[in-house]
Amino acid sequence: MRKTLVALLLMAAGSLAQAEVQLKDGHPQNYTVVRGDTLWDISGKFLKQPWKWPEIWQVNPQVQNPNLIYPGDVLSLSYVDGQPRIQLNRGASRGTIKLSPTVRSTPMAEAIPTIPLEKINSFLLSNRIVDSEAELSQAPYIVAGNAERVVSGAGDRIYARGAFSGGEQAYGLYRQGKTYSDPQSGEVLGINADYIGGGEVVAEDGDIATLNLTRTNQEARLGDRLLPTEERAISSTFQPSEPSSEIDGRIIDVPRGVSQIGLYDVVTLDKGMRDGLSEGNVLAVYKTGETVRDRITGESVKIPDERSGLLMVFRTYDRLSYGLVLNATRSLAVQDKIRNP
Repeated sequence: MRKTLVALLLMAAGSLAQAEVQLKDGHPQNYTVVRGDTLWDISGKFLKQPWKWPEIWQVNPQVQNPNLIYPGDVLSLSYVDGQPRIQLNRGASRGTIKLSPTVRSTPMAEAIPTIPLEKINSFLLSNRIVDSEAELSQAPYIVAGNAERVVSGAGDRIYARGAFSGGEQAYGLYRQGKTYSDPQSGEVLGINADYIGGGEVVAEDGDIATLNLTRTNQEARLGDRLLPTEERAISSTFQPSEPSSEIDGRIIDVPRGVSQIGLYDVVTLDKGMRDGLSEGNVLAVYKTGETVRDRITGESVKIPDERSGLLMVFRTYDRLSYGLVLNATRSLAVQDKIRNP
């Protein structure tokens, strides 16, 4: 009796896992990868919920670099024990292998990425959130430019004053940007530190350091702040997944300054690591319903929120995150809501 009960529970668990993975209507049986594809796009051809691909794509440990797929590879849908699986056919020289969803960094430019990395490269490498104004106000700052210049650029020498961190040689140059606050509690969630450029310390004399500017994306000015390079991994690999906790937040900014948000735009979210978000989490975006006047009764009526897109978190801070819009059925905007998908 006990064995029968255990078997029934295992069968029920297997059926539930299968039910959770929904194949997209009209999905192909075979798909040939082409240049310009992303793993997210490809998963969306087979699944209604592309972030669930780990449940149908499995790794074959006997194949070297099974995580990489290339233009010309053929993906085939099959069933194992009644459950859908994706197989990868690389031809006679490579054979047929099971495919893992994880795409690792590789010098081979032909490999298919998880998402279009060129859309977020500048944010991975430079954009930065600081927790408070004190973090910026206490950081070293440009006190002078070479030959009494008030603005400087790449290749120029600058002089900065403040407490430098000993052996640290590389610094990013930042200017205080927007301050993000919780609209209900008034709590400061973080401050956007606008990236100006970077430089290297070549000499120190007391609290004055001499730096060579190695790169700039706009003119460096007197008073701009210097922050040490962030000690965090910069990942080019993202494993889309559902958040581990309930998320109920909003889009609070568009770093690029556009008013209408669409596919592959980067947005700032008012939730972060303390709320349970991690890099790779997928969130649904809901267009906030308007409040209208009922002409019959004269009452104010709120139109229901409408699901309008999906985004993926690619960089997290304690109280804020950056996300990339992966799907949008209509124009999104600041103050649209974000929830579990």
